[in-house]
Amino acid sequence: MTHDSNLRCDAIWRNARLATMASPLIDDGVIACRDGLIIYAGDAQNVPAFDAVETIECNRRWITPGLIDCHTHLIHAGNRAGEFAQRLAGASYEEIARAGGGIVSTMKATRAASESDLVASALPRLDVLISEGVTTIEVKSGYGLSLEDESKMLRAARRLEDERGIAVRTTFLGAHALPPEFIGDADGYIDEICNRMIPAIAAAGLADAVDGFCETIGFSPVQIERVFVAAKAHGLPVKLHAEQLSNNNGAALAGRYGALSADHLEYLDDNGIAAMRAAGTVAVLLPGAYYFTRETKPPPIVALRASGVPMAVATDCNPGTSPLTSILLAMNMAATMFRMTVEECLAGVTRNAALALGLSSEVGTLEVGKRCDLAIWDIDELAELVYRIGANPLYSRVRMGRE
Repeated sequence: MTHDSNLRCDAIWRNARLATMASPLIDDGVIACRDGLIIYAGDAQNVPAFDAVETIECNRRWITPGLIDCHTHLIHAGNRAGEFAQRLAGASYEEIARAGGGIVSTMKATRAASESDLVASALPRLDVLISEGVTTIEVKSGYGLSLEDESKMLRAARRLEDERGIAVRTTFLGAHALPPEFIGDADGYIDEICNRMIPAIAAAGLADAVDGFCETIGFSPVQIERVFVAAKAHGLPVKLHAEQLSNNNGAALAGRYGALSADHLEYLDDNGIAAMRAAGTVAVLLPGAYYFTRETKPPPIVALRASGVPMAVATDCNPGTSPLTSILLAMNMAATMFRMTVEECLAGVTRNAALALGLSSEVGTLEVGKRCDLAIWDIDELAELVYRIGANPLYSRVRMGRE
């Protein structure tokens, strides 16, 4: 490659303040990209003399990495507004679930919907997240609870990437709830997941990871461990809904299997924290669900911080316990209810969110070689992204070097 071709770039953003999430803040920064990847992100004083096809003047706006929502249930049919009213009248989430509501009620609506119906219903939710600078999103299945319907959900999730300029990671969450055809036979359903569903979904390339719901109204650690073994046998990393309603030692199990993340974690204990720390498992915090279910026990942020466990923040967008489509509000909630710092919240939707998806080599920071996914903000200081409620200061969103 010649020297001149080395200095060619497709676009360059000048006169910007950079929060690279990999180095100290840069007051006068420049980003250059070629073929959708960052080839320079740094101080204006050291920038090479690029031959740019397009130069964008940022007028001292802030640039962060494109935001990442690393835990969503975006694909589903119907809503559970009626259950929300029940909870307001005093019913608990567990009582509603045991009475046939909860996840199983969404399962019925999702099974009845076509793949195209699911895509169409998800797009408005996705568009709100995109409007707030989200460039990468994780989408779980878990409302089909059969091979056919879980596969339909995962195909619909994959289609979101074609419908919109966004990177989608799909997670198979067959171990979310017990479907009606397996009532009274949870072990039989786990057999179905391990022996039929995971092999078929892995062979079809529909999932990037496997998740489970380890809880008193979900599945036991012994059952989840069987799911993890099957996932690993088919080359799929694992994640876990853990310690949301009680301490079932799910986080410790997740750590033993090198899980990408353990999520929720309100009832996480020291053993779980130690296991996560040893494994490099990310703590994904979901303040929307904490708020919406009126939980009173926050996750142990101080202990997680002290142990150096990476903390991510996500919307947990789902119809039953977190109908939240604002990643900015999720950050505000994490700060106000969990007492996370501004830096922790920003890292939680960029660098650590990428780590929770196994994507830290591709996105999450503004560094050479990573995708040129940017969020450009009309703000004076970064704290505004966490501080404001109901405001969206996004000026421009860039995906793979293109607005």
